[in-house]
Amino acid sequence: MKALITGGAGFIGSHLAERLIALGHEVFIIDNLWTGRLENLTKIQNDKRLHLVVDTILNESVMNELTFKVDHIYHLAAAVGVMNIMDNPVATLEINVKGTETVLRLANRFKKKVLIASTSEIYGKHLEHSLKEDDNRVMGTVKKRRWAYACSKTLDEFLALAYYDEKKLPVVVARLFNTVGPRQSGRYGMVMPIFVQRALLGKPIVVYGDGTQTRSFGHVKDVIEGLIKLMEEPRAEGDVFNVGNDEEVSIQALAEKVKEMTNSASEIEHLSYEKAYGPGFEDMERRCPNLEKIKALIGYVPTYNLEDIIQSVIDYFKE
Repeated sequence: MKALITGGAGFIGSHLAERLIALGHEVFIIDNLWTGRLENLTKIQNDKRLHLVVDTILNESVMNELTFKVDHIYHLAAAVGVMNIMDNPVATLEINVKGTETVLRLANRFKKKVLIASTSEIYGKHLEHSLKEDDNRVMGTVKKRRWAYACSKTLDEFLALAYYDEKKLPVVVARLFNTVGPRQSGRYGMVMPIFVQRALLGKPIVVYGDGTQTRSFGHVKDVIEGLIKLMEEPRAEGDVFNVGNDEEVSIQALAEKVKEMTNSASEIEHLSYEKAYGPGFEDMERRCPNLEKIKALIGYVPTYNLEDIIQSVIDYFKE
């Protein structure tokens, strides 16, 4: 099988590429290296089954050729990270919306199966329960730039499902919750690598807000296994699935756990969202997936608990 991974030099994409090659598949990657890095592909860079194109998914002629060559498309390319989204709102919307439209249109031209990587961000400001795929979305005002990313990914989902319904294009939508592990950079606001790096360096661990906001962290190896199995399962077509881990932790407790596991002398400090990101930011207070749907379909059960995940990130940065 031949697979195209858009954003394949990124954190999740590079792990997916490694796994697909290990399974014997041929992998094509397109990445403009905005947030992706060539060093993420070091382990497979000399493998003859890897083909890398450094370009944007908005280059339609390149995408047309790549789409024609492959059987499956894993569409992971997107603007990622809170810092990126706040600093580059126009690029965020253009890449997420125009890029996905290009991928789906060309996939439909050649009838190639597509997995769209979406995000837990689209649920918005839910507080009361773990999030199910059919839950209503609770969005903030358009005056808050924070919600532009969520809305752009929501449109991606609508477009993917429209292609499935109207064009009969085989499409699967995977809503990824916080995915972490080796090779993830803290450069764009990802909390786990930032906390671990600062703890190892003995610098203050900075918690934004009061720290009561909660997240659920899934290890990248669990997540990519879920993506591959969803792509291989015909019954997943035309549907949406949460992918992640349902072990919930407050950001304050995460900072304390990272400090403990690194034996760090770092202080835990708090910083307001406005000072961290500037005006126009609003956070999600809870983000925990209900995984019953994906478990019932493909038997997905996370194998890494929170301590395993933190330790894998610690080991990576120590190396």
